[in-house]
Amino acid sequence: MTTPGDNTSFDYIVIGAGTAGALLCNRLSANPRNRVLLIEAGRRDDYHWIHIPVGYLYCIGNPRTDWLYKTEPEPGLNGRSLLYPRGKTLGGCSSINGMIYMRGQSRDYDHWAELTGDARWRWNETLGYFKRHEDHWRLDHEGDASPSFAQLHGNRRTGSSGEWRVEKQRLRWDILDAFAQAAQQAGIPATDDFNRGTNEGVGYFEVNQKAGWRWNTAKAFLRPTCYGRPNVEIWNNAQVSRLLLERQADGQLACTGAEVWTGSETVTARASKEVILSAGAVNSPQILQLSGIGPGELLQQHGIGVQHDLPGVGANLQDHLQIRAVFKIDGAPTLNMMAGSLWGKAKIGLEYLAKRSGPMSMAPSQLGAFTRSSAEHPYPNIQYHVQPLSLDAFGDPLHTFPAFTASVCNLNPTSRGTVQIKNADFRAAPAIAPHYLSTEEDRKVAADSLRITRTIAAQPALAKYRPVEWKPGAQYQSDEELARLAGDIATTIFHPVGTTKMGADSDPMAVLDSELRVRGVRGLRVVDAGAMPTITSGNTNSPTLMIAERAAEWILASHRP
Repeated sequence: MTTPGDNTSFDYIVIGAGTAGALLCNRLSANPRNRVLLIEAGRRDDYHWIHIPVGYLYCIGNPRTDWLYKTEPEPGLNGRSLLYPRGKTLGGCSSINGMIYMRGQSRDYDHWAELTGDARWRWNETLGYFKRHEDHWRLDHEGDASPSFAQLHGNRRTGSSGEWRVEKQRLRWDILDAFAQAAQQAGIPATDDFNRGTNEGVGYFEVNQKAGWRWNTAKAFLRPTCYGRPNVEIWNNAQVSRLLLERQADGQLACTGAEVWTGSETVTARASKEVILSAGAVNSPQILQLSGIGPGELLQQHGIGVQHDLPGVGANLQDHLQIRAVFKIDGAPTLNMMAGSLWGKAKIGLEYLAKRSGPMSMAPSQLGAFTRSSAEHPYPNIQYHVQPLSLDAFGDPLHTFPAFTASVCNLNPTSRGTVQIKNADFRAAPAIAPHYLSTEEDRKVAADSLRITRTIAAQPALAKYRPVEWKPGAQYQSDEELARLAGDIATTIFHPVGTTKMGADSDPMAVLDSELRVRGVRGLRVVDAGAMPTITSGNTNSPTLMIAERAAEWILASHRP
């Protein structure tokens, strides 16, 4: 860990030490001849709640680890504004997220290949880049995995063990087992692997943990390797205020570095090869806009000189909106009751201290399911995150009655939002407007998905627990009522993507080419979830790592002698 010194010239500057940035720093600095600067606006990941899995409850909404963003009031959510957590620490969102390991569906990447005109984004091509850094629990011992599993996840016997640890969860719940059985009775098959390319089925999620601790990208990719490399500098508490842009002799715009606010002074850092923006789907478009790259009218409105009119910067925002249906039950333990007393909390704490298991080791969602919201969909288009607990809203106290929550989201929303600066101050939060449920298709999927939830809850496997729908309420039946109620109870799963999308030359809204280079600006790439042209069918953290793995290879190849 360093602070800015006299030498502020590097080969590569990576802005953002989150999911993508940590991997990029590792890969680019593996060659000792490459001098790499990694810039992080947040602090080190030495806050204890980052590493205890249930600590996300204390990291989200905490200025120590979260940017504390909120959305603009959303018409589709009946005027509500949502908390919009984004990681602000080493490891970024991997330090505060749900830890779920999920690649998405093969069709996601095949669609990217179509949109970009680049076959290297197809599923069969990207699979190897997932495997390159994966370290899967089933490959720990000889014979633990079938040949088909090894083909999809790598094989330790061929030396493909990576840094990104994937493990089974360390607890089960009777009510979740019953929900899984009910889902099977409703026609959803059981699965033990959501990452085969079609994630249809129901089962417990695998998580990015190691022996009961959160495994973030700072642990995986920065330490011990990067911390010990003399060719790496990591600046913490350092926020990029703008990129340095220069017009070269041939008239082409080039990015040559960044201005960095350290809290007491502005330091200029320069890159001889490339600047890589990995600040995330909110902060990367904000930095571009502050630097004069973005929609010309927006920049002029805030007194920023237009360096490059690129209308797609900050557009195409996509996110997974989860509709949280709550069911009261009888006869099964839930976290509502277990954590409802001091003695219950003490028992939970003692179990974690002794075994690294129990509720303190659990991800925010333990059981998952992928299925179709209606028969007209040829592939699974909704995802469940099922939890043995309930509360009114994230951050609120648990309810005093036993209950489970079945959160369901539309995997492929057609609604599109924006991220736009509000003024020229780099310290001001941008306006985040996801435009949830703004299309008729999304409202129809929302209503249909609530009906699927009710179908599962009505199956024999759950009957002994006598589930009663508490939210949104069984009295609501029509599409219009269910869509309106979805707006009342839905919230984000924290998967913003697409705001600096890659695309074909013919797409005027494409910010990046298929190798993630900013169109019209030399020496600048964006490598984070913002590069996704469409959202993946599942949790977005590990797909972002795959994108970074691909980008690292392209960056290094483009600067070989």
